[in-house]
Parts: sequence; C-alpha cells; structure tokens
Amino acid sequence: MSTDIKQQRLAWAITGSGHYLRECLDIINTLQDVDLFLSRAAAEVLQQYGYKHNVGKVFQDKTASSVPVELFYQAHYHSLVIAPATSNTIAKMVCGISDNLVTNLYAQAGKTRVPSIIFACDTAPELESEAPREHMVKVYPRKIDLNNIANIKTFEATTVVEDMLSLNVSIQARLRAVIHNG
Repeated sequence: MSTDIKQQRLAWAITGSGHYLRECLDIINTLQDVDLFLSRAAAEVLQQYGYKHNVGKVFQDKTASSVPVELFYQAHYHSLVIAPATSNTIAKMVCGISDNLVTNLYAQAGKTRVPSIIFACDTAPELESEAPREHMVKVYPRKIDLNNIANIKTFEATTVVEDMLSLNVSIQARLRAVIHNG
C-alpha cells in the first residue's frame, strides 16, 4: 500500500520509565502529526508522575497481538521514536523479542524499513533520574545494560541518542528529511 509521505505521521512510543519523561512529553507537545503508543507500564508511569500530553491519537498496550502495529504495514508512519526506553525494552529489542506493543513497533518498523530514533535510559555508568514526586535519584546501569545500548547502536535504521538535545536534533533532522524526500 502506497501512502504519500506528506500524509504519514510520526509514531512515538513511551515505555515505563520516568527518566526524562517530562522532557520527552515537552518535545511531543511541540510536534504535529504524531501518534502516541504507550506500553502498559508507560500508562501507569504517566499517571503516577501526573504528566499530561497534547496528542490526539493514543494507542495503549491492551491487545495480545499488538494490533496497532498493522499501521506500519499500511505505511502510516515515516518514523518511530521510542523515548524514554527502559533497559528491559532495549534488552528485548537487542534479542529480537517482540512481545509487547513497543517491542512489536520496533520490530515492525525495522521490517517495513521505517527509521527509529531511541532515547535509552541507561547510557552511562552513572546518571541522575527523576523519581516519582519530583525528586532525583542516582542510578548505576549494569554492565549488561550498557552492552545492550552498544549493541542496539549497530542495528540498521536505528539512531540511539543519549540526551534531550540529541533527541530533539535527531527528530528535527528526520522531519526535514521526510519533507525533503516528500
């Protein structure tokens, strides 16, 4: 099925992390033509943190077969953003496991040659992350988490970013590329 690239949208998936979640939502709220995909944990975390979004179309992980991924087969999306992405999600994607909405989106984006941009939570040996009720905590990603980040950086059509500036720059570059190629 052929879709005019100008009619395609950006798919944005959120996993169950509060790490820079507020900042991700700030970026989402500046974008047009974006659909939001929430893992089960993301839906809980958004509520727990009390965060809101201004996106019209929201898909939640409520079906065993991740029904919304069929939109990738219909060329509905030009890009996939997964931000923030937990270490669990990254580990599954590195191993090729697609057993929930977000990991299925990543697999189907790859199979339909839709580029992905990932903001992974565990990118450094030590970092600060926001916990519920607006306080910061130190976290120390495990060696396996850091190895999985290194591995996913080698995947085709996948850009891994490590901070909000890089996430925003990568998204804007992708949107310019879509417009230019459209």
